[in-house]
Formats: sequence, C-alpha cells, structure tokens
Amino acid sequence: MVRVLFLHPDLGIGGAERLVVDAALALKERGHQVSFLTNHHDSTHCFKETADGTFPVHVVGDWLPRGLFGRFYAICAYLRMLYAAIYASFFMPQREQVDVVVCDLISVCIPVLRFAPHRPKVLFYCHFPDQLLSSREGLLKRLYRLPINWLEEHTIGLADKVLVNSKFTLRVFQDTFRRLSTVPDVLYPSLHTQYFDQMQKKLEQRSALLDEPVHPRVPLNAFIYLDINRYERKKNHALALHSLRLLGDMLPATEFKRCRLIIAGGYDTRCMENVEHFAELEHLTEELKLQDHVVLLRSPTDEEKCRLLFAAHCLLYTPENEHFGIVPLEGMYCSKPVVALNSGGPTETVVNTSTGFLCEKTEKSFGGAMLQLFRDEQLRVKMGDQGHKRVQQKFSFQAFADRLNGIIRDLVPISRESSAKKNK
Repeated sequence: MVRVLFLHPDLGIGGAERLVVDAALALKERGHQVSFLTNHHDSTHCFKETADGTFPVHVVGDWLPRGLFGRFYAICAYLRMLYAAIYASFFMPQREQVDVVVCDLISVCIPVLRFAPHRPKVLFYCHFPDQLLSSREGLLKRLYRLPINWLEEHTIGLADKVLVNSKFTLRVFQDTFRRLSTVPDVLYPSLHTQYFDQMQKKLEQRSALLDEPVHPRVPLNAFIYLDINRYERKKNHALALHSLRLLGDMLPATEFKRCRLIIAGGYDTRCMENVEHFAELEHLTEELKLQDHVVLLRSPTDEEKCRLLFAAHCLLYTPENEHFGIVPLEGMYCSKPVVALNSGGPTETVVNTSTGFLCEKTEKSFGGAMLQLFRDEQLRVKMGDQGHKRVQQKFSFQAFADRLNGIIRDLVPISRESSAKKNK
C-alpha cells in the first residue's frame, strides 16, 4: 500500500479533472491509500467521486484571489498552488503524510514538495504545456509570461517522473521544453468503463432510453448530434453550429425537422469566459436561425451526460489540436460514431472511416460527415460497434490501472512501503 496525494488546482468538471479522478480510482482499486488536496472544490460542480466520500478532499487557499483586476490569472493560480504545496509539505498532520504526490496542470509546486521533510516522490502529469494555452498578444503580455514560462520548464524538470497524455503532447512537450533532458512516458487517459456499464443498466431498467426524451425540446424521434465540451472559445462549438446550418441547407425541411444539436458544456459562473461564450453561442444560434434545433445545457450531471451519450446518434468533437480528449472515448464506448477534427489527440483515438470521421476545420467537411451519418444507419451502427471494441482493446481501464500502479510502485522503494504500513 502506497499513500498517494493528488494535488490539483480546482476539482471541477473537465477533462483534466476526469483524468485525475480516474487515476485515483485506479490506484484505490489496487489497494493504495488515496486523497486529494485542492484550492477549490464545489460539491455541486464536480465529479461525484470527489463529493460522495469515495476520496478525502481537503481544500486550502481558496481565500486567495483567482485573479486581480480581471487579469493576472496565471500568477494567481501559481500562488494558490504554491500555498497548497507548502501546506502539503510542512503543515499536513503526520498521519496524513504521503509517499507520492501526483500533480498536474501547474508545476511550480514541485520544488516545494521536493523540500518536504518526509521527501515524497513527485509524479507530474502534463496535459499540455501551460505556456501554449496562453494567448500571446502584446509586448506586456509576453514580458509577464516570460518568468512564468521559465518556471514551468525548470520546475517540471525537478519531478521524479513525468507523464503526458498522448504522442501528440509528447512531441509538443519536446519542442517546447528544449532545455529539459526529461523524456516523458505516454500514459493515455482511460474510461472507468464499469461506471458506464452500470449507468446503462440503470437507465434501461427505468426505460429512460426509450420512453422519456432527454430534454423537453428534443422529441423522441429526433436525430441527435451531441457536442460535449466546456463553454470556452477554444473548444470551437461554433463549428458545430455552422455545420448544422449547412446540414439544414442540404436536407429537405421535413428531414431536417428531426435534427437536434445538443451542446452540453461545463459552466462555472466564476469563469467569465464561460458566461460570455454561452451568451455568444445563444446569439449565434439565433443568427443562424437554429433556435428550434439547438439545445444548450450547462454543467450536466454525470447521469444526465450518460443519458445524452446513450440517446445520441453521433458525437461531435470540435476543438483543434486538442491534447488528448476524453470525450471521443466516451462516445465510442457508448457505440457512437465520432466526428472530430483531424488534429491533436483525436488522431490517436478516432480511426478515420472506421470509428468515425476526422475532418478539416470547415463546415463543409464537418457538415458532410454529419450528413453521411444521418443518411446511413448501417454505417452508424458499424462505426459505433468498432468504436466500442477499440476502447475495450486499447483504452481499457484495466490496462490504465495496471500501468499506473506499476509506475507508482517503481517510484516507491519496498522499504518505504513497509514503513508506511508500520506507521499505519
């Protein structure tokens, strides 16, 4: 048994959060003692495993500002994580001290963790270089980011082990952090497929899939295109809306009447971009005259998301150069063909013309794939079946758990494990 602490900035709802929760579940199933330390956790806006007692969750530093004067979000995030790392290293009760700290997103906490008296091993999971997620407009912004970017590169190099989420991210990591000799290993995220199996059985038992519409504005005979992603501009939901408009122009009115696009996105009122972009998408829907065909949902629960996935006919995935993207795996496991952009992580998960379509970043390419799937039910079923098999074979939770468990055991010598058991 190894004592593992996950140090994460904000335990909300997103791909990074889903990854760390799944990693925690995997290690707990292998008999390790797992807990979370975070700067923010809202029990009404999180994955259920962090709110139902599955894991101890401790919040520190939430009183520190997330930004100053509508700016300086990066430096504030770094300061908040430093505060959490200092707490974990020097103020955490001895009975809660751990053998391994798994951190992600923000690497500035790593040097502090290395100075902790009990010397935990540090595993850093890089979803994507933070400096590439920041817009680079203006000289002042570049000067502001300069020390932050330097810190990111040099602190990542202090971790005992570095993992990345895809071969695409590995290439970007090596191109970005040229001074590092560290060569990360690729650990693909996975699905906790047992949860999806349980949810499907639960929904079928109450006939939710057959007798109840997934939304009051979605008729039972609707053809549903589902787009799941946070309400952020980089997620490119607008492409789905423009492609739907093109689909409407290509289909007879009687057939297009059945089509519905459901955009289900993470939405946090504390995040101004979420609020602004949701309003922008509402306006674009009206501008394209798609009010009768589009439903915008904010922060659906896990059960609601599962209902949508099982009820949908096709999953749309619109971000460009996405680092990995867990949503296509969720769609494929639920036997849905996936239409995604031909870039980034989806090129490693979606097999073009087999489990879905990899498209160019144009409404013509995207809308053409949507039309083909609307017209050809046999193709939809075939792609759905192949997608389900691909997730089982290549992205199984069992394989993910075994690999992560091996990495953790390699980090912690047997002597430390024995010491942990004695202290317990």
